Amino acid sequence: MTPLCELFEHIALDAGAAILDVYEAGPSVCYKHDQSPVTEADERAEAIILERLAAAFPGIPVVAEEAVAAGRVPDINGGRFFLVDPLDGTKEFINRRDDFTVNIALIEGNVPIAGIVYAPAQRCAYVADSGRAQKLVLGQAFAVEERQMIRVRTRGERLTAVASRSHGSSETEAFLVGHGVTDCTSVGSSLKFCLLAEGKADVYPRFGRTMEWDTAAGDAVLRAAGGSVVRLDGARLLYGKTRQDGDSDFANPHFIAWADMASVPVA
Repeated sequence: MTPLCELFEHIALDAGAAILDVYEAGPSVCYKHDQSPVTEADERAEAIILERLAAAFPGIPVVAEEAVAAGRVPDINGGRFFLVDPLDGTKEFINRRDDFTVNIALIEGNVPIAGIVYAPAQRCAYVADSGRAQKLVLGQAFAVEERQMIRVRTRGERLTAVASRSHGSSETEAFLVGHGVTDCTSVGSSLKFCLLAEGKADVYPRFGRTMEWDTAAGDAVLRAAGGSVVRLDGARLLYGKTRQDGDSDFANPHFIAWADMASVPVA
C-alpha cells in the first residue's frame, strides 16, 4: 500500500466514524439551495477530511462539496487538487440504507490518479493509487482485516449493469435496452464504480446530473482496476471543469463507466 493510500485510509475511516455516530443517532436534515439534502454527518466528515488533507498537503487545494455549496471554491490552476464528497449517497443515508460512502480523490492532469471510496455501514473500502486497486474488508472494530487486489472482468455475452437508485431516467432505460442488458442492479453512491472494479458488473450508465466530487474517487478505483469512464462521445471524462458554457463549475456531462475497455466506443 502506498503512503497516499494509507493516508486516505486513515482519513476516510475517521470521517466514517463521525458519519456512523450521526447515522446511529438519527440525522437532522436541511436542504441546500438546489434542494439537495445535507446533514450534520456531511459537515462533520468534511471538516475532518479538510483538516487532515490541509495538514498533510498544505500546498494542494481541496474542492469539497459542502465548502463549494457555501461559496468557498479554491483556485485549482496550479494543477493538482483534491476532490472530496464527505458523504456520497445522502438520500441513502437519510433512508437508513447502507450504500453511502466517503469519497476522496487526487486529480492530476485532469484525471483522478488516486482515491478512496469507503462504505462505513458495509465495513469495506476501495483504494487506488499507482495503477493498482484494492478492496479493504473491515471487522467489527473497523480495523482492516483483509486486503484484496481487484480487477475488472472481461466482457461476456451478456452485460450486467448497475444504475442509480435515486436518479433513474428514460435515457438509462433506453441504454439498457439498446445494449441488451437484462440484469440491472440499483445501487446508491459511488459504490457503482466499485462493483465494476471488483468484477461484479460490466457497465454503469449515468444520464442524470453529477458533480466531480461524486465521481472522482470511484473513477480512480475503476481506472486502476482496468476500467474506464467516458462521455457519450467516447472521450475520457475529465476533471477540473470550470467556466463551462451552460453549466456550473465542476458539473459532469452524462457518462458511461465500463469495466472492459474493449466495450468502450472509440472517440
